[in-house]
Amino acid sequence: QAQLVESGGGLVQAGDSLRLSCAASGRTFSSYGMGWFRQAPGKEREFVAAISWSGGSTRYADSVKGRFTISRDNAKNTLYLQMNSLKPEDTAIYYCAATTIATIAPEYKYDYWGQGTQVTDSS
Repeated sequence: QAQLVESGGGLVQAGDSLRLSCAASGRTFSSYGMGWFRQAPGKEREFVAAISWSGGSTRYADSVKGRFTISRDNAKNTLYLQMNSLKPEDTAIYYCAATTIATIAPEYKYDYWGQGTQVTDSS
C-alpha cells in the first residue's frame, strides 16, 4: 500500500528556517512527479511547490518563490521542502503528494497524499 508520511513541522518564528521531509513507502515514487501543498486555517488547500521525477523541473507558488526549495532523493524515496525566511502567513498544514505524471502536474492530478505536518508561527 502506497504511503506518504510527512515530518519536520513545528513551531517557528518569523525569519526561521525549517525543512520538511516526506518519506514514501509501498511503491517506488522515483518516476512520479511530486509536490507540496498547504492549508491554512479557514482557507482552501493551495499549491506550494512541485518537482518532476528527475528533479530537473521545479515550480513554485509566487508566495514562496525565492524562500522555499523543493528537492528529492529518489534513492531514499524522499521528498524535501526547505523553507527559509518563514513568515506568519506560512502557518499551515503542509501536505506532500505524488502524481503518476512524471513532470509538473495540476493539483487534481495528484493521486497520493500524506496526512500532513503542521507548521505554526509563534511570533
